[in-house]
Amino acid sequence: MKTEISFDYKNFLKTVPNRPGSYRMYGDEETVIYVGKAKDLKKRLSSYFLKENNFKTKTLVSHIHHIEFTITFSEAEALILENNLIKKYQPHYNILLRDDKSYPYLVLSKGKHPGLYSYRGKKKIDYEYFGPYPDSSAVKESLRLLQNLFPIRQCKDSVYAHRSRPCLMAQIGKCLAPCVPMNDSANAHYQDQVNLLRMFLKGQRQEVLQVITDRMEKCSSNLEFEEAAKLRDQLLALRRVQESQSVSGDLMFDIDVIAQEIASELCCTHILFIRKGRIIGTRSYFSSINYDDEDNNPLNAFISQFYLSDTRAGMYPKEIITATEVTDKESLIKAIKKVAQRDVVFLTNVRTERAKYLKLAEENAKASLLAKLADKSTAKRRIDDFEKIFKLSDIQHMECYDISHTQGELTVASCVSFNRDGPDSQNYRRFNIEGITPGDDFAAMHQVLTRRFKDPSKGIVPDVIFIDGGKGQLKQAEEVILEIFNQYPQIKRPKILAVAKGEGRKEGLETLISAYDREEFHLSLSDPALQLVLHIRDESHRFAITGHRNRRLKARTHSVLENIDGIGPKRRQALLKHLGGMQELKNASVDEIKKVPGISNEMAQLIYDELHSL
Repeated sequence: MKTEISFDYKNFLKTVPNRPGSYRMYGDEETVIYVGKAKDLKKRLSSYFLKENNFKTKTLVSHIHHIEFTITFSEAEALILENNLIKKYQPHYNILLRDDKSYPYLVLSKGKHPGLYSYRGKKKIDYEYFGPYPDSSAVKESLRLLQNLFPIRQCKDSVYAHRSRPCLMAQIGKCLAPCVPMNDSANAHYQDQVNLLRMFLKGQRQEVLQVITDRMEKCSSNLEFEEAAKLRDQLLALRRVQESQSVSGDLMFDIDVIAQEIASELCCTHILFIRKGRIIGTRSYFSSINYDDEDNNPLNAFISQFYLSDTRAGMYPKEIITATEVTDKESLIKAIKKVAQRDVVFLTNVRTERAKYLKLAEENAKASLLAKLADKSTAKRRIDDFEKIFKLSDIQHMECYDISHTQGELTVASCVSFNRDGPDSQNYRRFNIEGITPGDDFAAMHQVLTRRFKDPSKGIVPDVIFIDGGKGQLKQAEEVILEIFNQYPQIKRPKILAVAKGEGRKEGLETLISAYDREEFHLSLSDPALQLVLHIRDESHRFAITGHRNRRLKARTHSVLENIDGIGPKRRQALLKHLGGMQELKNASVDEIKKVPGISNEMAQLIYDELHSL
């Protein structure tokens, strides 16, 4: 039986980032049929559309109407969000969590020789509780690793009370064997290990981790590389499993975090629903923007409609966090109180945990809007409008060219390709520009077009060429295209348009200049044609900058960290030492990076952004 896919997954996957998160597959506009999580959303979602998938997966895919995803800080948070969403939606294709289990904890028992265990349930027993953990496997892994670091018993009290000789764990050095008589020195050593473990689990980790780091360096200096490697792996594993979870952070009350992203005539409003310190849900809403209405405020309009609806019963938060100030705030607060019978506070300039959630909401709003703009119906409407304005027909292929360099160093030119469905990444190309005067963008544009259209009879010839620049770059394009295509009269010459930046480089003020006749077009952001041009231009700009950065980094022999302001030799050494290497640093979250001594919150965010912009 052959299953057909109606969902336009190819264009959708182009918008999915390589970030951890949770995703929801819909069978129609409202019905969730599957919820999942991923360490890498792009790789995971791409795997559903492979030809060699089994029948069950192909059946699921054949029922997909659309997919929504939420970016999270880590895979563990994605797992917790997935758990909440499965319980909320009970999707048909998920294995439902019918037992409704709570999250597991690590506990330290009381007594002369405390033991370390895993525990799930209500906190009725007099233990010291540490957690919660995202799942039982994380707890088991933590117990195994902690046993290697802290030789504290993990046997049950009933076993401990009836032993008279050391067990196997004591014989292999993973337990101090408090079950047999111990002298005062041994008892003190056991209590010291318990205290170190307690400090580690409470978050006072630097002292404990410093001991491991010093031991690893000592083994390395003594040429005991195998033992040093074991300590390095142990250090990395401990950091991963003991990573403090933002979903169980300081925000132990109810908060809604709202972020909006606007592009062209479309506004995406994304909400994170945080209850008792956990992200329990997330949703993106889309609305049109009327630029001719000066009183139009998309944030106020959304809040009024969303929170004054009768369907919000029982779902009102204590705080509503927004990126921009809400106008007429007092009236909204009074109206919500009248409907919800409770006070609500609006916050804008937030810090620490709240700021972190706000940034996450903003990232999700951008990703959701990008996915919406890449939708096939949106692309068709834009290209139809473009054809009408510029008197063209049946456009199949468009290309845009941009130049990127740093003070003339290592110039890179980009060529991005679009078809009627949107970006055609298979035909993207980069050109390393050589043999020109540094910083000469006109010569760079001349070279890239000459190389691209060296033989128009081979490969794709675009219907439209966009040049990111003004009349100088446009003149270079005119000369190259005329010279080459005059040699191939049987091939239709592409239309050329320059995209010149407007006053203050503000989006929406661009001037489109047609080649040869130099006719100028001034379109507004509400015109789908300009939205198409800006989408292509911005994609070309991004592709050029990324190529230039990669070329610049390859040309330098020093560490990527040396490109980051404020990161000197000592901080580089601390980052690599505490996280275990460059690859581990790239995989680390902002929270993990800022735990390194000497790294502030702002610097951790700067390092994370720089490493993930490559």
